[in-house]
Amino acid sequence: MSAQQPDSPPPIRIVITDANVLYSRVLRDYLLYAAEYRLIAVAWSREILRETTDHLRRNRPDFTDESADALIAAMTKTFPYAEHNPQPEHFARLAHVSLPDENDRHVIAAALAAEADVICTENTRDFPRAVATGLGFDVMRPDELICRLIEEHPAAMRYVHETSVANLPGATTESTLAALHRAKEPRAADAMARLLGQAA
Repeated sequence: MSAQQPDSPPPIRIVITDANVLYSRVLRDYLLYAAEYRLIAVAWSREILRETTDHLRRNRPDFTDESADALIAAMTKTFPYAEHNPQPEHFARLAHVSLPDENDRHVIAAALAAEADVICTENTRDFPRAVATGLGFDVMRPDELICRLIEEHPAAMRYVHETSVANLPGATTESTLAALHRAKEPRAADAMARLLGQAA
């Protein structure tokens, strides 16, 4: 990026981004640009990327196989060390763990493979706090994670927002904040609106 990061580089927190977060363009942009500014380190597995593109193809008629390939190629080129595919030993650590949704077991295994600090997901109820704490990571909704980043790194998060707007044709601050509300992240939208108002 050409812009200079306004805050001193913070300690990197490794964040596993669940498919339901990467599915949203506005959430994906915010977290990926936050990673470009080194506020966090994003991580995922091949299975998480597959789930993301499968859901996009299923729900968006304009999202084709070529779109899926292009999205994955862009993400992996920009973040070549983000992919962490769980191995048998990671699943073995979960052998006696009971989960509300067995389909999420691979996400926790990926968090172990990445030595993640946080799983960022819309479905926090599927990742019980007791399980997460016992394995050494937190579980946060995007709302909580974005608000925390705004609180800790307001200047850098302003750059994150401005970069998100600049790189989406036709986007404005208003449309981006509206997209956060549509993504059901009202606290993040309100926190960013206050930040932009204070900086205006």
